[in-house]
Amino acid sequence: MTDTGEPQQRDTPRQARLNDQAREIAERFRQASISQVVLVGGVRLVDVATIVAAALIAHLITFHGEQSFGWTYMVAVGSAVALALIFAQAADAYHVVAFRAFGSQFGRMLGSWTLVFAGFAVAGSFLDFGGAVDRRWIGLWFVLGAGGFVASRAVLAVLVRRWTADGRIGRKAVIVGGGEPAADLIRALESTPGNDVHICGVFDDRSNDRSPAVVAGYPKLGTIAELVEFGRLARIDLLIVTIPVSAAGRVREILKTLWVLPVDIRLSAHTDKLRFRPRAYSYVGSIPMVELAEKPIANWDFVVKRAFDLIVGTVALVALSPLMIATAIAIKLDTPGPVFFRQKRYGFNNEVIDVFKFRSMRHDMADPDAKVVVTKGDPRVTRVGRIIRKSSIDELPQLFNVLKGELSLVGPRPHAVNAHTSQTLWNDVVDGYFARHKVKPGVTGWAQINGWRGEVDTNDKLKRRVDHDLYYIENWSILFDILILLKTPFALTKSENAY
Repeated sequence: MTDTGEPQQRDTPRQARLNDQAREIAERFRQASISQVVLVGGVRLVDVATIVAAALIAHLITFHGEQSFGWTYMVAVGSAVALALIFAQAADAYHVVAFRAFGSQFGRMLGSWTLVFAGFAVAGSFLDFGGAVDRRWIGLWFVLGAGGFVASRAVLAVLVRRWTADGRIGRKAVIVGGGEPAADLIRALESTPGNDVHICGVFDDRSNDRSPAVVAGYPKLGTIAELVEFGRLARIDLLIVTIPVSAAGRVREILKTLWVLPVDIRLSAHTDKLRFRPRAYSYVGSIPMVELAEKPIANWDFVVKRAFDLIVGTVALVALSPLMIATAIAIKLDTPGPVFFRQKRYGFNNEVIDVFKFRSMRHDMADPDAKVVVTKGDPRVTRVGRIIRKSSIDELPQLFNVLKGELSLVGPRPHAVNAHTSQTLWNDVVDGYFARHKVKPGVTGWAQINGWRGEVDTNDKLKRRVDHDLYYIENWSILFDILILLKTPFALTKSENAY
């Protein structure tokens, strides 16, 4: 069934109002955290680039471009890269705490770099390489490499200090549940050396007589329902539940509310009397935790997916540009009005974004708020619009959203903010609907290639879509994305539900 009336709205987690203190703290931590895993990996890549660049420049200066970079030099560079990374790791040069102090980190890196060439010298004294590499090149390579490490580490120290001051280094965490268990956990976290968790506050449904307004120096900022809004605004990385495992019902209700957030959720086992097998625990510092939910597509997975989107998205935009130009001309010749149409839809972390489409409706009947569902034979759809909607050509401008970072090539399709069935908003139809926003929405998705595209006129169709979206989130891999992209053209031939 479809309806042309206004959808009925009720309070949802997205609409929970934060108090002024909670909102102020959330805005303070608005910037996204920088993953320590990605940061350390990035520094390693910069070090590799420094070593290779120094070797090439030294070779160019030594031989003035008159000699090729032979295999013996390649072997020397490969050996230096491997040894430098091993020695630097052993010297704790790849630790975020060390990144902040230029003197100590450069000393560690220079020591590692010196050990590499000491190793070359020892090997050369025992083995006769027959002048396979020029000693002048080796000396110049060492000097240029050391200079490159000075420059890169100086820049890194400045950036890390700035990111630390802004609260972007480390994981932003919220404690769920107050009282003495929360206080014990906070004290344990703060006393753990090298702890990367920054606590933003405490949330608890209980009143102040059972759960104090301040826990170990941190304010109680609101209820569990309000935490959903706070988590989105502050871009929280970690939720730590301090409620005992024995209170299974309460933990289950809390998890049901919070699992829509794109965060790691851990149950603290710090003071719990129950004990699990060692492999059941993960650790925040030295504190044992039980994993309740894991942030999808995080760290290097996120980097790989973003790189895939940029590369493939750019190639697709170039390859499809003739079709897009022809479509724009057809729209202009068919009916008066703009070529493109923008509609507000839910994006990653339930944030509202403007999604681009080719205009498929008459301009004077446009419905940017999606208050009226498009149905079969809808008089608002133009002649060109019927063709491009059935073939999904109208979605091609969303490649610009991909390059902007608002969409991914593959993911749950972004739904309009007022999308509804029978006067009921979709987030009220499916329990946990907003969990599909734990990753970036996509131009195409697992639900679409399995036939769940087009009109959603029953609750069952919406549930099937959401089930497929959640399956994609839980089973993501870059190969899964490639499979969906390859199947998309064939899925578009089945357009019985696209009007």
